[in-house]
Amino acid sequence: MASVGFENVRKTFGAAVAVENLDLAIEEGEFVSLLGPSGCGKTTTLRMLAGLEYPTGGRIRIGGRVVNDVPPAKRDIAMVFQSYALYPHMTVAENIAYPLRKRGVRKRERGPLVRRTAELLQLEALLDRKPRQLSGGQQQRVALGRALIREPEVFLLDEPLSNLDAKLRAHMRAELIQLHQRIGKTTVYVTHDQLEAMTMSTRIAVMQAGVLQQFAPPADIYHSPANLFVAGFIGTPSMTLIEGEATSDGNQAVLVASALRIPIPAPAGGGRSRAVTLGVRPEDVVVGSGPIEARVKIVEPTGHETIVLLEIGPATVTARVGDGTPLRPGESVRLSFRTEKLHLFDSETGRRLEVEHPLRLETPRPASARA
Repeated sequence: MASVGFENVRKTFGAAVAVENLDLAIEEGEFVSLLGPSGCGKTTTLRMLAGLEYPTGGRIRIGGRVVNDVPPAKRDIAMVFQSYALYPHMTVAENIAYPLRKRGVRKRERGPLVRRTAELLQLEALLDRKPRQLSGGQQQRVALGRALIREPEVFLLDEPLSNLDAKLRAHMRAELIQLHQRIGKTTVYVTHDQLEAMTMSTRIAVMQAGVLQQFAPPADIYHSPANLFVAGFIGTPSMTLIEGEATSDGNQAVLVASALRIPIPAPAGGGRSRAVTLGVRPEDVVVGSGPIEARVKIVEPTGHETIVLLEIGPATVTARVGDGTPLRPGESVRLSFRTEKLHLFDSETGRRLEVEHPLRLETPRPASARA
């Protein structure tokens, strides 16, 4: 296994910037996901690492060696594509053995290596079949086997589960996790599916418009998003974001947003007003009691829980409630926030504002009481 490094890497296609100033240090044995929406630069980043695209600027390292001008075959990497790219006229055994054959390994030496790889991926009973006789999940395992048998330093996977149905994707996620635990190879995985990234990765690199937004373990990405983009992109349903103004109320800074007045740590810059965005995850909204009055807008039962959209003045808040909680569109409910879980962002820069102590939710005072 080997470390992977991107040092101020830039990639342009004519006037279009695909990747901008990417700095990324991936340690040996890590499973790192490049996550983001379509067009964010994640696949271009993977292709540069594979040698299928060359960077416009910066350096790419594999195991400490700069590989900018090294051809793909000499980078000691193996890539699994979205389409699997199996040879239809070859058997499973022949597909898996193909990299060894290209390398000149003798047939009698290839056999034991193919059987060992097939056993690792539970393909022993399928070695004589052709790709057309396999399910999508089996084809994906064959593609992995063809990559594994080369024993590369780094595995690159480009959305390998996107062609599978939901049930098979869940099964293959578990298989990939177990496979990485067994072989321990450095793996770089491209996906737009945050569930895949959150469940499989040791760290996630979230990208938008070619720019790295945050690189951290899944728990940190979820619980401490670096900015508004990460906060809104990560999580299903997504985080509710409420824009307001941080201002001074005596000795206490408060966020004034819709009908809420939420005490917050005083933002940098003293007593001047400042545009701030409040973020709250659906699981941190408590429906049924609290100082805030809301109206139920939409109820979406999912089986084990119900997703509810609630209107608080002009703001819409998403909440998770237990399946047994009876709610109907149009009815009024009370709610509160788990205030120690609230997030604050600078509305102008989008950056996260760290808090010095847990926030306290305060019921709005009548106008006469504030006069």
